[in-house]
Amino acid sequence: MNFQYTAYDAHGVKVEGQLEAQDREAAKRQLAADKLVVIAIKESASLRNRSRNQGKDGRVGLKNLEFITAELAILLNSGVKIDKGLSILSRGVSDAATGNLLQKLSTEIKNGSTVANAFAAQEGVFSPLFINMLRLGESSGTLSEVFAKLAEELTFQRQLRSKIVQSLTYPSVILAVCVACILFVFNYIVPQMSGMFDRADDLPLYTELLLGLSDWFVSYQWYLLAAIVVGGYALYRGWQQPTTRRRLDEIGLKLPLIGTGIRLVERIRFNSSMAMGLSSGVALVDAIALAKGNIANQQIAQTLQASRNRIKQGERLSVVLKSVPIYSDFQLSLVEVGEESGDLEPVFAEIAHRAREEFEGWTKTLTNMIEPLLILLMGGIVGSVVVVMLLSIVSTNDVGL
Repeated sequence: MNFQYTAYDAHGVKVEGQLEAQDREAAKRQLAADKLVVIAIKESASLRNRSRNQGKDGRVGLKNLEFITAELAILLNSGVKIDKGLSILSRGVSDAATGNLLQKLSTEIKNGSTVANAFAAQEGVFSPLFINMLRLGESSGTLSEVFAKLAEELTFQRQLRSKIVQSLTYPSVILAVCVACILFVFNYIVPQMSGMFDRADDLPLYTELLLGLSDWFVSYQWYLLAAIVVGGYALYRGWQQPTTRRRLDEIGLKLPLIGTGIRLVERIRFNSSMAMGLSSGVALVDAIALAKGNIANQQIAQTLQASRNRIKQGERLSVVLKSVPIYSDFQLSLVEVGEESGDLEPVFAEIAHRAREEFEGWTKTLTNMIEPLLILLMGGIVGSVVVVMLLSIVSTNDVGL
């Protein structure tokens, strides 16, 4: 059951929030354990229904996960216990999904669960790397430092996702405008002007082609839209199948410009995760296994798994990474230097840093290339229609129509 409450804390500050408990008395005991003096408490049916109806849409976003992790790092570093910190955070969030997550974590820990197990119990929320880093932090007594590193990693992931979205947003807008112009031309402009040629006996070939294309478009555009939707759904379903997804990932790596972007993103993900894992004392083969969990491209993930198996058999890291399509010869030479010095963490951190700079340049290149191409496409289509219509009008005037 979910309850909304109003209470005063130990400093006399009025606080409001929500919590989850079996009944009203259990909620009061929980608040008393947090040294809160309850003024009012009532069951929140609307909140319960809202959480129940959210389903997949009620997932905690990356920004909220970053907030939770960063705030826990600050609270733990200030000497606040983890369960108390989670209770404090749950009072300050307005998002129901985030509040429920914090309450579940707090309840798990108060019931005797370890921090790592409590976070692992929230299926689909935290990555394996996140959970294993927490286990290391618990065993070494450095949870606050681990949460701080995880917060930095989540911040980076959010920024990376934001840059990817930004690089695709403007071209998508231009593409949408281009499609809208094509629909307008073939559904309104050409049909409106086609009446001028009804009495013509011998129309130029380009006029007949334009009118025929417009008629076909008006008659079959809904079938075309249905075919696009069905094709998109088939692609989505295929993406859910491991074999098909692996094949699509393999094709994506071979595309001239897109393949470069995929390699850069996966290089950033893998190397930043490796740097964080190694800096926290994770063994090399275990760090590879954890970092591989952050890789989205199945083809690259498969090569990393094979590389990990070869390392376990005694091969050198710089040698086996040659088969992974995210490293250049120069980067492999850096890894080899790190092996010789026995300190790989700064090497992976440097590769990730340089990959971020390369990715920013790639996004600018992509935007600078796609934008004029789409504008030329839109201008070419609209301009061609205008020219053909003008030539058609001139031709009808020449024959006395």
